[in-house]
Amino acid sequence: MTFLSIVLPVYKVQGYLRQCLDSMLSQSFTDFEIVAVDDRSPDYSGAILAEYAARDPRVRVVTAPENLGLGRARNLGLEHATGEYVWFVDSDDWLTEGTLAAAAERLRETDADLLIVGWDRVHWDGRVQAGTARKSLAAAPDVFSVEQWPPVLNILHVAWNKVVRREFLLRLGFVFEAGWYEDVSFSFPVMLAAPRISTLPRTCVHYRQRRTGAITRTVGDRHFEVFDHWEHALALAAKYASPTDEVRGLLFRRMIWHFLRVLRHDARVPRESRARFFGRMSEMYKNHLPPGGYPQPDGAEGVRYRMVARGSYRSMRLFDFAIGKARRGKRLVGRAGEWVKRRTRQVAGQVYYRVQLRLPVDQSLALYGAYWFRGVTCNPAAIAAKAAELAPHLRPVWVVAEPYAKSMPPGTEHVVAGTLAYYRAIARARYLVNNVNWPNRLVKRRGTTHVMTHHGTPLKKMGVDQADHPAGVKDADFAAQMRRADRWDFSVTANPFTTVAWESAYPSSHETLEVGYPRNDRLATATAADRAAARERLGIPAGRRVVLYMPTHREWLPEGRRVLDIERFGEELGPGSTLLVREHYFTTPAEPVGGAAIDVSGHPVVEELYLAADVLVTDYSSAMFDFAVLDRPMVIFAPDWPVYRDVRGVYFDLLTEPPGAVATDYAALIGLFTGGAYAGAEAAAARAGFRARFCSLEDGHAAERVVRRVFLDKKQ
Repeated sequence: MTFLSIVLPVYKVQGYLRQCLDSMLSQSFTDFEIVAVDDRSPDYSGAILAEYAARDPRVRVVTAPENLGLGRARNLGLEHATGEYVWFVDSDDWLTEGTLAAAAERLRETDADLLIVGWDRVHWDGRVQAGTARKSLAAAPDVFSVEQWPPVLNILHVAWNKVVRREFLLRLGFVFEAGWYEDVSFSFPVMLAAPRISTLPRTCVHYRQRRTGAITRTVGDRHFEVFDHWEHALALAAKYASPTDEVRGLLFRRMIWHFLRVLRHDARVPRESRARFFGRMSEMYKNHLPPGGYPQPDGAEGVRYRMVARGSYRSMRLFDFAIGKARRGKRLVGRAGEWVKRRTRQVAGQVYYRVQLRLPVDQSLALYGAYWFRGVTCNPAAIAAKAAELAPHLRPVWVVAEPYAKSMPPGTEHVVAGTLAYYRAIARARYLVNNVNWPNRLVKRRGTTHVMTHHGTPLKKMGVDQADHPAGVKDADFAAQMRRADRWDFSVTANPFTTVAWESAYPSSHETLEVGYPRNDRLATATAADRAAARERLGIPAGRRVVLYMPTHREWLPEGRRVLDIERFGEELGPGSTLLVREHYFTTPAEPVGGAAIDVSGHPVVEELYLAADVLVTDYSSAMFDFAVLDRPMVIFAPDWPVYRDVRGVYFDLLTEPPGAVATDYAALIGLFTGGAYAGAEAAAARAGFRARFCSLEDGHAAERVVRRVFLDKKQ
């Protein structure tokens, strides 16, 4: 018999599922199975499960007949489980290294029916809270029942921190009820009925605190379902156990604590429903108050319990208001100095901006920006060009930084960042399209639409996913990043892989437009004439092999340091080759490109460089995903892959899934070109697999799809 069955209900977790599965399948302990229940997830979660099941027999996928909800999906998984023990893990969380071995050892040592493990809370912005129950878990006896150690009732009542003997569950008929708060009516009865409980006081589960999507952050009347689950929990407790007065008292106190926690959470019970929720809570208090009483908490919490007993909702509101005022007063004193400094730094432009925000939105104005206002380029440029064709009623205006204003294409209406015209435009534009975020102070007005096009398919970790790799983080203010992401109405993605990555990196409420990248339309429809024209504009003679080198930025290298000797590389490519070098826009080389190489870093349109090139040499740049659209040879030069992978964090292993040939040192790089392997059959096969994964949507109509959905409001 398999020792452990991990039941994994899966629904709308495409951004987190790989991390969850990898954390299990990489464990040193192997005597387990994963029963993954695809609860009819509408995203790519099902495809991810199929991928893992195809390569690891420990993963079994059970597809629900319909969307069942978390509790019933767990029940379905339990029906298919075969292990001696079962663990209901949530698919947006992940396990720590060594967890399964430690849990198995503890279960075998104690022969426990129920094992409660430790956890921490990992917030979306990277903050980690050590499990508050760690001391309690460590203080517990080796093996006990609830009657023998009642404080166990105060440990978080969730299913994912409990490993349960499967025969014990089946013999007593324990299952999850439908609806929200299903853990309540499962956890407490199971704990009360279990004759042998043990604990594992180490962090086993990383409990993800999701920014969006969790029921704990969903406002609605479904939070009233907590009462039904507590009623069911108390009924089962009476059926399967004979609680002592002490246990009844602690269970009752935990129930009221839970009700108060739900009520006082701003993102749960709607404001207009809170008095009614309090009334149900007070009714539950009176109906289930133990004859022997209960241990009342001290301080403000105890005051609230007494108000629940009296049914005094208004009094509790006034009490919480007074406490909140006192706390805010202390904070304001500390912030006063900073506030004064900020106010003194305000400029006339901000004042003007606030005035403009009071004026009507200009329904015809579409404002574009790219790469921190560097000019007309990338996805916004492709969308603007298609909008001019399909939505001519809109007036396109570009935001440009002052150093780039003189290089704007003739006839392009634009405003210079920081001027009054700029503040007027960002205050009143109906549409705002950018491949990076707009400034922090920009206000998202009602009736306006923000489109985030992004500017690459991500290999490296982005957004809040960078929290685990702080050494490579340039902007560690993840809260500010998410406030900017909250302004997005649409997020454009190039492929399913990017959709999944962005959901994890930017957990905000927006509509994903998985349509391909608009800037690649030009590549998808390119002809031999386009290629010849691009070469002519660059002054490249006919018949030469053009090698384009595009390295990415490395935060850990000294400014100007390169990983490739460009002049030497250009010379060794031979007289029949032309080496084009495009440095990353964050990079300022210590010395200019020289010798046989041509510096095209300042060329305004990177797509022309792609068209001109016969082969791309890059390392970890997103250029590889765009160049793949052309189906031409690529070489990955990755001499520092382990450093990049560990410092920046990556979404997949580039060296095992490359877009072509790979070289990890200079000799190998030159060998690929002198021997021709860069364009050989093995490299072509790798490129084909890469294209299938990342370029399936690049058909030349991505910009059109964006324009029709955003500007013309056509959903099909």
